[in-house]
Amino acid sequence: MNKLSQIQIDTKAIFLLLIVTAVTLAGGLFIMKASTGLAFAVIAAVIIGIVSFISMEIALYLLIISMLLGPQFIAGDATLAAARGRPGITLRVDDFLLLIIGFSWFLKTAVRKELGLFLKTPLNRPIAYYFVACLMSTLIGYMMGRVVGASGFFFVLKYFEYFIVYFMAVNHLKEKKQIERFLFAMLAVCFAVCLIAIYQIPAGGRVSAPFEGPEGEPNTLGGYLVLMLSVVLGLILTYGTNKQKFMLAFLGFLVVISLAATHSRSSWLALGPMGIALLYFSKKKIPIILTLVIFLMLSPFIVPKSVTERVLFTFTQPKEAGQITVGNIRLDTSTSARLASWENILASDFIKHPVLGYGVTGYRFVDAQYARVLAETGLVGIIAFFILIYSIFMNALQSYRNSNDPLFIGLTLGYLAGFFAMLTHAIGANTFIIVRIMEPFWFLTAMIIMIPEIEKTTSQEPLIKNE
Repeated sequence: MNKLSQIQIDTKAIFLLLIVTAVTLAGGLFIMKASTGLAFAVIAAVIIGIVSFISMEIALYLLIISMLLGPQFIAGDATLAAARGRPGITLRVDDFLLLIIGFSWFLKTAVRKELGLFLKTPLNRPIAYYFVACLMSTLIGYMMGRVVGASGFFFVLKYFEYFIVYFMAVNHLKEKKQIERFLFAMLAVCFAVCLIAIYQIPAGGRVSAPFEGPEGEPNTLGGYLVLMLSVVLGLILTYGTNKQKFMLAFLGFLVVISLAATHSRSSWLALGPMGIALLYFSKKKIPIILTLVIFLMLSPFIVPKSVTERVLFTFTQPKEAGQITVGNIRLDTSTSARLASWENILASDFIKHPVLGYGVTGYRFVDAQYARVLAETGLVGIIAFFILIYSIFMNALQSYRNSNDPLFIGLTLGYLAGFFAMLTHAIGANTFIIVRIMEPFWFLTAMIIMIPEIEKTTSQEPLIKNE
C-alpha cells in the first residue's frame, strides 16, 4: 500500500496553523508601522485571545475582574451623547475584552463543533424575541429618520454584549466547583469595589465605581451593590461554615457602608423589595425579621445624617423650575424629571408610534427603564422585555425550589432577592442596559440557569461509576 495514502490530514490543525500564520504576518506588518502604545495594546489583545482560546475559564475570570475594575473612556460622538445624556460614547476595557474573548469563543466553536455555539437553555427564545424587537424597531426608526447615524445599532449591539456574557458562561459551566470559583471571584471583586468606594468617602460627595472619570455614576454603583448584597445575604442564610458566614457578613457590612455613600435613592428604594423577597422565599424567616427589627430600632442612631438629608431632599429641595407638585408636596427636580418623562411617554409620545416605538436611541434620553423600553421599542418591545423578565424569574424560582445543595439554595435565594431589587431600581434608572450592573447580573443568571443541569449530572455520577 502506498504510504501516502496512510497519511491522515488533520484539517483542524491546518486551519489553526493558517490562522496563526496569517495573524503573525499581519501583526508583524502592523507593529512595524504602529506607535508603541498601540502595538502594546494589539500584542496584549492577541495574548488574551490565545489564552481565551486555550482556557475559557481564565478568560471568564478576566471578564469578571474587568466588569467593575476595568477603566472606561469617552469617545466623542454627539449622536451617542444624546442617547446617553452625556458627552460622547462611553467605552470600557471590558467592551474590548469581551470582543476578544467572544471572537476566541466563536473561533473555538468553529474548530471544535461538538462544543456548540449557543447552548440550548430556557432563555434562548426570550432573549431572541427581545433582541429582534430592539433590532426591528431601530431599523424602522433609522429608515424613518428617528434614529440618527449608527447610534441605535451601537446600543443594540451593547444589549447583545450582555447576552454574549450569558451564553459564554452557560457553555462553560459544567460542575459545582466552577460556580464556587466564579462566585468567589465576583465576591472578591465586590470587596475591592467596596474598599475603593469607602476610600472616596472622606473626600465628600457621592461615591462611584472605580475608573468612571470625574462625573461618576453613583446610581450605577448603587444598583450593583444592591445586587451583590442580595447574593451575600442569600449565602449567609443557607451556606458555609461559621468562618465563611463571618467573612460574608463582613463583606455585607462593607457593601452597606458603600451603598449609603452612593446617595442613590433608587438603590435605597430597591432594598425594600429585596428584603421582602428574602423574607418571602427564605425558610429562615425569624433571623431576617429579627435583623430588620433591630435595624429599624437602631436606624435613628446609626444611619448617617447625609443619608437622611438625601432622602428628605426629595421633598425639601428649594423651589426650582421643573419641579412637580403632588398635593402640597413639591418633588425635587430629579424625581420630577422621571415622572415627567413617564407622563410624556404614556400621554402623548407613545401613541404616535405604539407598535415598534421610536427605535433604540430614537427617543430622547429617559432615565427610567420601563418608560425607555416602551418609547424606544413600543408594545412589541415591552412585551418581549417582560417575557424575558418572566422567564428569568420562573427559571430562578424553579432552581431555588428544586435544589438540595446549600450553595445553590443560597445563591438562588440571593439572586431572587436581587432580581426584585433590580426591577425596583429600574423604575428610576436604565438598570437593564447599564454595563456594570448587567454583566454581573447575566453572569449570575447563567449560574442560576445551569444549576438544575449541574445537579442532574451530579446525581447521575454514582450510577455511572457503579456500572
